[in-house]
Amino acid sequence: MADRLPRHSTDQGKLRCRNSRNLANTVAAEAAPLLRGDDDDDAARSESAQPTFAERIHAIAQEPLTPLTQVLLVVALVLLLLSSVFIGLFAGEYSKLKQHESDGNKPPATITVTATSTAVFTTTAAPPAGPTSPPVEQPCTSSECIILSASILSSLDVSQDPCENFFDFANGGWIADHPLPADKGSFGQFEALSQENKRVIQHFLETPSATSSFTTSDDEQLLKKLRDFYSSCLNENKLDELGTEPLIHFVKTLQKLFRGEGLEVSATQSEDKLSGLTPAMAFLHSRGIDALFSFVIDGDIGVDPNFMTLWFDQASLGLPSKEYYEEESILEVYQSVVERLLFTLSEEEDKLQQATPTLVENANVWPSWPWPPYPDDDDDEDEKPNRTEIAHKLAKEVIKFETRLANASLDADVYQDPFATYNRLPLSNLTASLPEISFPEYFSSFAPRRFPENVIITYPAYTVSLSEILHSTSSDVVEAYLVVRAALALSPNLGMTTEAWQAQRTLLETLTGIKKGAVGDRAEYCVGKVEESLGFAAGRYFVNETFGGDSREKGTKVITDIVDAFKASLPSVPWLDKTSADAAAEKADAIRVKVGYPISPNTRDPRSILNYYSTVKVDEDTYFDNILSAAASDEFKTWLKLGQQRNLEVWEMWPSMVNAYFNPPSNEIVFPAGILQPPFFSHDWPSYLSYGAFGHVAAHELTHAFDSAGRLFNQHGKLENWWTNSSNAGFQIKQECIETQYSSYTVPDGKGGEIHVNGNLTSGENIGDTGLIQAYRAWKAQFSSSLMAGDEYLLPGLNYTREQLFFISFARIWGNNIKTAAQVQRVRTDPHSPNIFRVDGTVFNIPEFAAAFNCPKTAKLNPPPEKQCLFWS
Repeated sequence: MADRLPRHSTDQGKLRCRNSRNLANTVAAEAAPLLRGDDDDDAARSESAQPTFAERIHAIAQEPLTPLTQVLLVVALVLLLLSSVFIGLFAGEYSKLKQHESDGNKPPATITVTATSTAVFTTTAAPPAGPTSPPVEQPCTSSECIILSASILSSLDVSQDPCENFFDFANGGWIADHPLPADKGSFGQFEALSQENKRVIQHFLETPSATSSFTTSDDEQLLKKLRDFYSSCLNENKLDELGTEPLIHFVKTLQKLFRGEGLEVSATQSEDKLSGLTPAMAFLHSRGIDALFSFVIDGDIGVDPNFMTLWFDQASLGLPSKEYYEEESILEVYQSVVERLLFTLSEEEDKLQQATPTLVENANVWPSWPWPPYPDDDDDEDEKPNRTEIAHKLAKEVIKFETRLANASLDADVYQDPFATYNRLPLSNLTASLPEISFPEYFSSFAPRRFPENVIITYPAYTVSLSEILHSTSSDVVEAYLVVRAALALSPNLGMTTEAWQAQRTLLETLTGIKKGAVGDRAEYCVGKVEESLGFAAGRYFVNETFGGDSREKGTKVITDIVDAFKASLPSVPWLDKTSADAAAEKADAIRVKVGYPISPNTRDPRSILNYYSTVKVDEDTYFDNILSAAASDEFKTWLKLGQQRNLEVWEMWPSMVNAYFNPPSNEIVFPAGILQPPFFSHDWPSYLSYGAFGHVAAHELTHAFDSAGRLFNQHGKLENWWTNSSNAGFQIKQECIETQYSSYTVPDGKGGEIHVNGNLTSGENIGDTGLIQAYRAWKAQFSSSLMAGDEYLLPGLNYTREQLFFISFARIWGNNIKTAAQVQRVRTDPHSPNIFRVDGTVFNIPEFAAAFNCPKTAKLNPPPEKQCLFWS
């Protein structure tokens, strides 16, 4: 500002020339004054005469310079020049500073800086606008900061109004630059990071030198198991050479068990066409293949959340949800796929038997034609049934059977209610309601350490319905159903040239919108199978490569800061009374926070991981068997938990996974190293980005402890109503608000219509997303100390405030492209809302967002308070 510049001036009073009477007695060279007052032409003047200023200047100019005067004059000129340069530089920098502060709309004003009476420097800057401001912060200009800033800028679509379409504003650029791959139904930031993580794993799987620092024999064994598994998946030539044979072997074993072949059975059992159902089901379930029903080993949340007990549940279906069994177009495709699988298995087994007669103990091929015998009154009795026709008829019956199972299943939204799905009963109740299964025989197949006395049934009506369905269905159809379940689950592990692989692929393409025939990178696929089967082993080397420095400490700090912010907000939540608020704070304090990698198995100890995977048998030439071995190992470890106390150090996700979770019975939130990577987190990012992106992930999982389901578990993980009646009533009002809000959102159905989001199904996840406000408050609470530490530095080229960048960082992690068919499937089956609503629906309920972007009152994302679902304020 001009009035603050330093000014230099000379005395404006008269210059007085005093003549010393002793001047004539001094040496002439030293007697000459700096400003001389007498001259030879003025000798006649009297001593008292006062010459004018002009006369004195003229006299000085005419006076010869002494050596001393010459030196002093040179010094004065040098000093004048230096001061002029300095003042000029100062004026220039000052001008730049004021122009940076100016909003660009005010006319420039002239600032004049004078350096002595003979030098003038002029520049322009914005005029004074008020009190003095602090010095403007300079952005970070390192290469890392420039790259980070560029990634943010490139993700934006500034043609969109953030107050109207924040998802599009924050992600439009990224979506345009990342068209959906033909082999994927959905691709977003989560999938992009997952790809990056897979590349890290792929590198050490393919490059022995990448793990040369791991020299122990345990690491060598571990790496060999990982690399052999990966190699077996990559060897497509071997898979094509084997063809359908591995699946036929599996199906043949399944059929022998179902038919009771080779087993000692009583006369009564031999008359029961479903007598072999129990061993067949045990065989399927022991290999991780879901059919008819499923068992889970987890805590008894009503008695002791850490006592691992048996949970009986309904099975998954061949189609993603029961709604699909009402769509004729989908059923036509599904029936065609089932028919192809049944036909090709019978045909391929026939060919295999002819080529290798000793391969199958039973000389009769499967199925023994006709199978089943479907006589038609109009058919010639002597005519041999056509194999294609038989498969067609049988496929129709399998679809009808599955449709009945779907109708008997619990609806997905009701499934989210922990009280509705907790039904603790004596085991005798289960055996009585479902006599078609001999549960003692079934359990003995898994060799549990303790035989269960009680069982928790998620939906008791399902067991009764299942019994009725089995009792009224032909054993041939039940057998075919089991075969189809096995084929759909295992055919992806065959060579892509097989008919079975291609059949299941057709169904996948239909349900997800994947382009027909488009297959992704095989290496990426195989790394994914390594993660699924040996994830904790791969995680050891992934963590070593990607999760060093203080990543764990800084990630943990973000989480604990959010927990503190949540607790601080509780007293001001209007619908939560003090008793419930205090209890909620106790639960928040009791939550276990796990970040990065587990200690059981211990990621830092290869021996611990080897022991964990000791039952997984891997051979580089037998990919199909490797998959089965890994699945059987998982089931074996699961059943070992029955009757034991929960191991609180075990994780449900492997370290490279791009995800996180909250587990209500163990009251823990877990964040694998896989998600603690850009664009979610980096240990050297400015805090406003980390708290916006990873902070939302952390706050989401924390808020799950207090969502529509999580709030029903106390600080010890026990299912009980620990809130007061008034707080329960207040929460219910907020929950209904959220359900109504999200139920109003729609997505295209691909047929010219729209499908509404299920607000009941998604309410828990939507409430979890409201935790973003806690991440914002946590960031604000630590801002001053973070700024002092240099962790709130600005990025170059970003014309946004830190508050705006917080919300942009949050929205960016949900950027994705998705096919219409995949979106429909998600709406029907996923308790998470579509990503666009996870962004716009979340900030709709956060007034701080509208304030950060100066949204007008008429903006869509700045609704009046009465229309917002304000959970935590």
